[in-house]
Amino acid sequence: MPPVLPPVLLPLPPLSRRTLLQGTAALAGLGLAPAPLRPARAADTLITRPIPSSGERLPAMGIGTSRRYEVAATSEATAPLREAVERFVALGGRVIDTAPSYGTAEEVLGIVLQGLREKIFLATKVAARGREASEAETERSFQRLRTDRIDLIAVHNLIDTETNLAVLRALKEKGRIRYVGVTVWRDEQFPDLEAVMKRDKLDFVQVNYALDSRLAAERILPLAAERGVAVMVNVPFGRDRLFKAVKDKPLPDFAADFGCKSWAQFFLKYVLANEAVTCPIPGMAKAAYVEDNLAAATGRLPDAAERRKMEAFIDAV
Repeated sequence: MPPVLPPVLLPLPPLSRRTLLQGTAALAGLGLAPAPLRPARAADTLITRPIPSSGERLPAMGIGTSRRYEVAATSEATAPLREAVERFVALGGRVIDTAPSYGTAEEVLGIVLQGLREKIFLATKVAARGREASEAETERSFQRLRTDRIDLIAVHNLIDTETNLAVLRALKEKGRIRYVGVTVWRDEQFPDLEAVMKRDKLDFVQVNYALDSRLAAERILPLAAERGVAVMVNVPFGRDRLFKAVKDKPLPDFAADFGCKSWAQFFLKYVLANEAVTCPIPGMAKAAYVEDNLAAATGRLPDAAERRKMEAFIDAV
């Protein structure tokens, strides 16, 4: 009789957020899930944060459109995005961020936001070099977005910052835009960002900040609070890096103390717990993700001790 060989255990690929949500749903269907996801509901009140330069308050969760909104500008391709944005608006969301460099995203938003524009705080960017190119790029953004007013335009990745800020300030004076800002998405850009924040009067900055990428909390967020600048947070999931890190691990028990029912809520509540943050802008291309993410902007946020526990947890995985 041949020997019985032990089974070969192959490593599993890292899990995406989609896989995590699908797995949770499957377990729930079998009666095995420890707790159902708690999505945001229309009756929930979203946390709001002020724009320091004006006092205007914004719901503290927005939509980022990089990659997920880079689809064909057709009714068929944009239908799921329209559904997601309609749900976002129904739950009290307002902020949507895009950029000319995000492929078709501006054009797609122009389609998706038909009939919804007045309910949205619309932000885009400019990354041109030279005044003429900057003016041309911003005009194309108005055309693609199908609007005569954009709430915020920011200088993308600090490209030709002085020239682009001059163009944006001229647009602001004409009433075509309401706020100006600058953006980065890597820690290596922080020294240049700090210099601009100290030199120029800005309404907004956009910066990378996540549970496993915390340098902004030491350098940028305190400076923003000092200078009276609103902060949008990009890549709050670390481009899905955090979902891959936790894989199929259950939420720690203490997450229930501040109302977390999903890893997305865990990661987003950490970011929002820093009061210098105005609005994280995770990608949301599906209504289910909208409901899950917006629930993070409701209820209690983790306190300082709980934030330290969250950091220790993620550092150990």
